Amino acid sequence: MLARVNPLSGVFGESWQLYKAHWRHFALIALLIYGLIAVISILLAVLLGWLGLLLAGLVGIAGAFWLQGTLIEAVRDVRDGRADLSVGETFERVLPSLNRIVIAGILLGIAIGVGLLLFIVPGLIVLTLWIFVIPAIVLENRGIVDAFGRSRELVRGNGWSVFGVIVLTFILLLGVSLALSLILAPLDDWLGSLIQQVVGNTLVAPFAIIVWTLSYYRLHALEGAPVSAEPLVDPDVS
Repeated sequence: MLARVNPLSGVFGESWQLYKAHWRHFALIALLIYGLIAVISILLAVLLGWLGLLLAGLVGIAGAFWLQGTLIEAVRDVRDGRADLSVGETFERVLPSLNRIVIAGILLGIAIGVGLLLFIVPGLIVLTLWIFVIPAIVLENRGIVDAFGRSRELVRGNGWSVFGVIVLTFILLLGVSLALSLILAPLDDWLGSLIQQVVGNTLVAPFAIIVWTLSYYRLHALEGAPVSAEPLVDPDVS
């Protein structure tokens, strides 16, 4: 009997080629979002004290999923080899689904967090099953509840392959973080931390999102149905 081919084989190489060709586009999107999050967070902390810090944390979580949704849209745009949309147009494409992205992201974060507290393994299972929730919202225009079911449907039968991609992605992120820490060690702590955050958020994080988005495309292709290159009419939130 022939061994089953891993549908995600080579996805890191494909992601790297896409990233190299359009890294400035991806980095600019990330820089704008993280810059806005930083400004809002500082204002909240200055104006509201401890309550502002709490709200800033929520803004940071929402912003992280906003970034993921926007970069997923950017990946859809550049998969043909060129960026047809400007950065502003990319943001506009994501805006109609932003409420669903943020709400689904918060629910996903809570589920993964609770799972990790339960001896880690349940959290990893949840992360694997629901890794494609945000792509399902952005690329298939799914509602929140439907997106969770859609992610499980895509992962079904490919759980170990998806889990492997997630683990390798986090190992890569950790490796880059450790390398940056060593390189920046001679600098003052605050300056090294600032540079590490900027580099990590604008140059490294986008690559991880590209890997997961292209993994979505690989699994979707197994179904034989093309993914729309254009956003659809906004559905009901539920």
